[in-house]
Order: sequence, then structure tokens, then C-alpha cells
Amino acid sequence: MKFKNKNTIKLTLFIGLSLLVLESFAYGSSKAGGFSSQRSETIVKNSLVDPIDNNGYLGDKIVNFGMGLLGTPYVTAGCSKNGFDCSGFVYFVYNHFKIQVPRSSSQFNNFGKEIPIADVKKGDILLFLSPTRNVIGHIGIVSNPKGMESDFIHSTSGREMKVVVTSLTKPGYKRRFVKAIRVL
Repeated sequence: MKFKNKNTIKLTLFIGLSLLVLESFAYGSSKAGGFSSQRSETIVKNSLVDPIDNNGYLGDKIVNFGMGLLGTPYVTAGCSKNGFDCSGFVYFVYNHFKIQVPRSSSQFNNFGKEIPIADVKKGDILLFLSPTRNVIGHIGIVSNPKGMESDFIHSTSGREMKVVVTSLTKPGYKRRFVKAIRVL
């Protein structure tokens, strides 16, 4: 093949590489089972997140991003790096990855897919009762999955008043634990 100028060569290489990337993506999707109606997929602001292919990797990224916010102060109704409440923290972290989740902890009660605590993975969300009422009043992100001994990162209005990592074995949280959900 003979080319008249460098721009034609560049364009041909760009098109060829683009086709190669698209073919490898299509091959990877078909190898993983393609897009079956049997699979649970989440629409994320015009993107498709396939939890079977991305769950672990995305869960790690979510936790790592959340860990970067450790020590951020607790602020009632806060949803920025200046300060968070519990749902504001989860909302901010997930929103960073363009994943839409509710802004209020109580709205998580009927959101996502409930999973057994023994099956939690990084990035799953734990729901807790309010300390004063029989409603969902606190949430956190699983950072170290170990069933009922899992650690989670959250913004607490307790003694610490900041984003911290806590173990689900801590009596106040163990007693108020309701369920784990997956939104990835």
C-alpha cells in the first residue's frame, strides 16, 4: 500500500488501531457471556456497568477514593470535601464514579439488591437503624469484607465526628445493622 503523505498514514493507523480496540472489546464481551437478559446490569448516567466484569475492580476504586477522604469532618447535611453526613459521604463517593445513588440514608432501604452479609464485597453498602428511631438512619461502604466482621468507611456523627473506618463487630453498629446492599 502506498501513501501520499504523513497525514494519510496517521489516519490509517488511527482507524486500524480503533478497529482493533473495538474488536478486542467485542471479543471480551462475548467471552464473558455478552449481554444476556439473565445478568444484572446497572445503568450509570449513560454508561453500562456490568457487575460481573467490574465489581471487584470498581469496588476497590470506590474504597480507595473513600479512604482518601478519611478525617473529613462530619457536617449535618454535608455533601462535599468540606464535610459529610453519612449519606452525603456515600453519595459523594459513588457520584465521583458517575453512579447514581440516593442522597438520603432512608431512601437506601428500597434501593440496590439486598445481599447476605457473608457475601459482601468492597464497595457494597451497609444499612443501619437510626439510634433513636426504627428507620434506616445510617449507611457506610464496605472497605474490608469479612461477613459480620467487615470493616466499613463512613461519616459518623458519633464521638469521632468525621469520616472513619469502623468494624461491624462494634456493638453499637452490630446491634443496629439491618442489611447489606449491592448497587454495582
